[in-house]
This record gives sequence, C-alpha cells and structure tokens, in this order.
Amino acid sequence: MNPLVKAWWWSLDYLSAIGGQLRGAFLRVVPEAYARGDDSLPAVVLIPGVYERWGFLATLAGRLNARGHRIVVIEGLRDNRMPVRDGADEVAAAIAAHGPGRYVLVGHSKGGLIGKALLARAEADPAAAGLRGVELIGMVAIATPFAGSAYARYLPGRTLRGLAPADETIVALARAEAVNRRIVSVLPAFDPHIPGERTLGGGSTTVTLRASGHFRVLRQEATIAAVVEGIDSLGGGPSERPTTE
Repeated sequence: MNPLVKAWWWSLDYLSAIGGQLRGAFLRVVPEAYARGDDSLPAVVLIPGVYERWGFLATLAGRLNARGHRIVVIEGLRDNRMPVRDGADEVAAAIAAHGPGRYVLVGHSKGGLIGKALLARAEADPAAAGLRGVELIGMVAIATPFAGSAYARYLPGRTLRGLAPADETIVALARAEAVNRRIVSVLPAFDPHIPGERTLGGGSTTVTLRASGHFRVLRQEATIAAVVEGIDSLGGGPSERPTTE
C-alpha cells in the first residue's frame, strides 16, 4: 500500500478511536435492554480492547441486542489495562454471575486474546474455569493480534509491550491451537496497528473486510454483518422453527 494512503488510514483510524473513547467515557450506564433477548440465542459477551471501555463497542452491541442477543458487559475490565490472564478471570466471573446458558464471545483487539485465553481454559476444564453449566460456543474476534504486533515492543508501558510477538502470553496463546476452530477472526484489509501476519490458522475461520482501520471498522455495516455471520457459523443463530399455516 502506498505510504500516503497508509498515512491517510492512520489519521482516519485515530479520529475514529477518539470518537470511540468519548462514547466510552460518557456511556457508563449499561442499557436495560441489554438484559432482554431471545432465549434461543446465545448471550453476547463484549470484550473491548486495550484502553477501551465497554462503550467503545456500543454500536455493535446495540445491533446485536436488537437482533435478540442479550449483552453481557464486563465492567470489571474497566479500560482493559490488566494482563490477559487477569482479564480472562474477570470475564469468567461476569459470565458465572449471569448464570448457566449459552454464550458467545465478541472481542476487539486485545479483547480477542482474552477471549481465546478463556476458551482454552473452558475447553480444558469448565469447572476449574468457573464456568460450570456454561456453554461457550466460540468467539468472533475483530482486529485481534493473535501473533502480537511488532510495533508493541517499541511502545511505552507494560500494558502495550505485553502485545509484542515474543511476550510469554502471546507465545502461550499461539500454542493453544485446539480452540482455534471455535474462533472467527474478522480482519480489516489494512490494520495500522498490526503489521505482518494476522491470520490465526489452526482451523479458525478468517473473514477479511474490504475496509481498513483498527478502530474505524467497528462501526461499519460490513463488520457488523461479519460478526452476525460469524456468530451464526458458530451455532449461535436463530433456531429454525416450523411454520404454521
């Protein structure tokens, strides 16, 4: 891609990120509608990325809620600066508090890493993961750096450097290939924050969007459609009911 075009996408993406941060800052009360939905559909567990509050994903959550999915917000993540393992603990605790049932994870960026960590725990031992009676059907991950980001090693602070390819958590998650088949990875055409290899492999499903941007894609129709299709492909779509005449 032409460097000028890349610079253009960088600028658009950061403008979108600023807008998302503002929405997250002001949207603190979880909508009552999130608790209502179609019992035949899995509840959607929102896992935002680093420095993102749950409101960052409000557009996507609203559309999934309107479709009939109950929405689970992990308020304990706050702005998601904690280590991936601790984030997985918070998500597991929030799901357990909601009770037994079917759930699907929807994560953005680092949120996808947290989701994969939880899937791996649940597959190994649901009870030990604190998810007795819970069925995690899988995860749709948006712009997640499953192989890490080469830029992270140059960034300040442990929070961001923890996303470097050589970080022990990134390496350990890469070895957890058994759960890849339960992950749909939605990737922007160009991601300003994740250079190089981005596909997960190992039996996962990859959907590449025509649009670019790490943050900007979150509110685009094509991304929302890809998430819906991903949930359906994992077995979380509407049940087919016989028609009556």
